[in-house]
Amino acid sequence: MADRPNIVLLLTDQERYDVASGDRDRVATPNLDRLSAEGMTFERAYTPIGICTSARASLLTGLYPHNHGMLNNCHEPDAIEEDLSTDLPTFGTLLAENGYDNSYAGKWHVGRTQTPEDFGFDYLGGGDGSHDDEDTDFREYQRELGVSPEDAEIRDPIYTDQGTDPVLIAGETTIPKEATRTYYLAEQTIERIERADEDDEPLFHRTDFVGPHHPYLVPEPYASMYDPADIERWGNFDETFDGKPRVHEKFLEYRGVADIDWETWAEAVSKYFGFVTFIDEQIGRILDAIEEHLGDDTAVVHAADHGDFTGSHRQFNKGPMMYEEVYHIPMLVRWPGTVEPGSNCTEFVRLLDLMPTFLEMGGVEPPADVDGRSLVPLLEGTTPADWPESVFAEYHGEEFGLYSQRMVRTDRYKYVHNAPDRNELYDLEHDPDELRNLAEHPEYQSVRDDLEATLLDWMTATDDPITKWTEKVLTADDSGRMPPE
Repeated sequence: MADRPNIVLLLTDQERYDVASGDRDRVATPNLDRLSAEGMTFERAYTPIGICTSARASLLTGLYPHNHGMLNNCHEPDAIEEDLSTDLPTFGTLLAENGYDNSYAGKWHVGRTQTPEDFGFDYLGGGDGSHDDEDTDFREYQRELGVSPEDAEIRDPIYTDQGTDPVLIAGETTIPKEATRTYYLAEQTIERIERADEDDEPLFHRTDFVGPHHPYLVPEPYASMYDPADIERWGNFDETFDGKPRVHEKFLEYRGVADIDWETWAEAVSKYFGFVTFIDEQIGRILDAIEEHLGDDTAVVHAADHGDFTGSHRQFNKGPMMYEEVYHIPMLVRWPGTVEPGSNCTEFVRLLDLMPTFLEMGGVEPPADVDGRSLVPLLEGTTPADWPESVFAEYHGEEFGLYSQRMVRTDRYKYVHNAPDRNELYDLEHDPDELRNLAEHPEYQSVRDDLEATLLDWMTATDDPITKWTEKVLTADDSGRMPPE
């Protein structure tokens, strides 16, 4: 093993843990299976927040959103911050300052006016064309292949019901796979890896696939690869919202999916599954290039920014609901000579832990005030005695307004504090689909008290600015009175 390995990060956008990592019989992902067999699978990896900009900023900085300031999506008119502060240390800038040759391809979505160039990377383009401006390179690539996106058709489209402004959920594109952005990003990555043969410095490369985020728009053979009739109905599709915060049910109307039945969702899910397999195929091409040109001196990391409902709880996309489908993410690490092949880690880890992990891999001291914690000890097969037995996450709202949420997840339970509404408590051992809210159940009062104390510990430890207010609310007596100052 080299002292300073090459590092390749392959990030997906809205990939559910249970689709590719949790249930390997559900979707064909032979190359993720390959990574798992040759590396470590983190069975309990979580995003710090279920929204793109905020999660990606946390990955870069190792900070929770309340500490880096990007609380919601930067492209929307209600963005709290339009750009990530360049005063914050990131793994990109720190690795570049310490001799790494950094490159980046694909989706950015961390700032309106910034690109990865502002954070230590040579940007190869391939932005998603919606949230990122760097899209001209991909269009030129399509033209060179003789493909005009304007002439492409969408077959069997599925849309939300939002009046005159419906959103495309899924469909088949007539664009050949070689002319899709997914394939193009793999091409860009492979070319970069091939050039690394000539470099003296270690390589850090990051590819951010623009999928399987909606619209689940895929070409053949992936569009028809999964028969909707064979797709098992989600266990929580029959959500009644009884005892849940009011916003859960209201979000069906907001997203325009209140009347979509399972048969329609199964059609959409079949395209989502096909998208996952399509990306997996491109990851396989990248792994082949790594093995040919970089060899064993390379650590490969696969993760997602967050998950996707895809009809679970009858919901579309993501939102102010801290369910496993959005917060539980895949994470795989192959690091020859360090990680035992085929190993599994059951400790709670977070997306933001990758920031100090990359720095330690590269021999760089992480900043003292990051919220993340290096995963290197876990990758080496050792669990520190003080490793947390729970995981903490947050949410701050999106298009429809601010909505503070905090979550703590333990081995058995999940507790969600909803500042303007009722709280949630789920016994995941008996209710893995998170259908029954036990927050007000008298038999769970002691469990709730313990989880609230754990949540407040996390908030205090991470300097969460609403800790004082939240503590007052959670420690109010049964009459609703607040304790004295």
